[in-house]
Amino acid sequence: MKFKPANKIQDLQYFGEFGGVNPSISDSSTYTFLSAKTMFDTFEGNADGCYLYSRHTSPSNLYLGEALAEMEGTETANVAGSGMGAITPVLMQLCGAGDHIVSSRTIYGGTYAFLKNFTPKLNINTTFVDITKLDVVENAITENTKVLYCESVSNPLLEVADIRGLAALAKKYNLKLVVDNTFSPLSIAPAQLGADVVVHSLTKFINGSSDTVGGVVCGTQQFIDDLRNVNDGACMLLGSTMDSLRASSILKNMRTLHIRMKQHSKNAMYLAQKFEADGLKTVYPGLASHPAHELFSSMMNEEYGYGGMLTIDVGSLDKANELMELMQNKNLGYLAVSLGFYKTLFSAPGSSTSSEIPEEEQADMGLTDGLIRFSIGLDNDIERTYEMMKSCMQQVGVLKEESFV
Repeated sequence: MKFKPANKIQDLQYFGEFGGVNPSISDSSTYTFLSAKTMFDTFEGNADGCYLYSRHTSPSNLYLGEALAEMEGTETANVAGSGMGAITPVLMQLCGAGDHIVSSRTIYGGTYAFLKNFTPKLNINTTFVDITKLDVVENAITENTKVLYCESVSNPLLEVADIRGLAALAKKYNLKLVVDNTFSPLSIAPAQLGADVVVHSLTKFINGSSDTVGGVVCGTQQFIDDLRNVNDGACMLLGSTMDSLRASSILKNMRTLHIRMKQHSKNAMYLAQKFEADGLKTVYPGLASHPAHELFSSMMNEEYGYGGMLTIDVGSLDKANELMELMQNKNLGYLAVSLGFYKTLFSAPGSSTSSEIPEEEQADMGLTDGLIRFSIGLDNDIERTYEMMKSCMQQVGVLKEESFV
């Protein structure tokens, strides 16, 4: 039976303490025990269902985690205070001194910086590869490799990972495949394709209102228990805790995620087709010109489309900045990092969200100065948006003025 993530979320039904249609918010940092033995058992990790301290978890966080686990089709999930607060504990839980990670070379700049600059201090090293070439990935695996890491759709180049192929490699070499699915919630379900762990920055599409940061780790019950363990669990000990009020807010926003993702994808497809027809160098997985269009199509839940992210290349950073400033002045969106907002967001990732990656490595992977990353908004009249964007592009010289005879 085909996996239906929105149905899984919709079928969850929680009642508040007084019969409210929203679950009550657990506004407590610590929780009482009716017996001293239960407290002892909880510290020993043996008292399932008991609440200890909100750094460990809370009822509100568990509600949100359960909804996210249903969305990804995993046994359970653990929420965190940020996307990086989800990613870094996973890698530190799975790896120790002397271990090795094979990672996609095109990933979020913060993740790249963690793997490139921070984990070597712990004697954990990473080889960055073109994740789209399975033979290259396999050749990078060593006897010390513990993790394959990638993004379903990479930030910012929108490369698409062959999750089934990577899962087969992970199984062959007894590795864990960790997939960041931030760019493609609902569209792609990595756990259904063989991923062991799925992470998200909840800050982006899932929350959708650019008013909070958050993260989640979706996986097996055993792995999430390991992360929460009071003695050696990376989530518990590193302390990247989500606040209960924020968890409650994100859970409410999740109820419209399926509607929002359809509109994000619809608008992005329209603009991508128009931009490409205008002669702009456009990258969007929904375009037949995208190298992984067929791969994405083979993995996707069709009703949610190809996502809300696209890029164009306007030739230079100066031209990119000029265009973005003009589009912001015309109320077409915001010159801002992040994604998933109701308004379009645009940035030049080479000098912002991917600036942690050295310039020579950016050049090697094809990340140019003139690349603009768009997170396409929920505009109701996308035709109007396109005409206004096109006018801006003509004004700054990215597109030629049309002449009429």
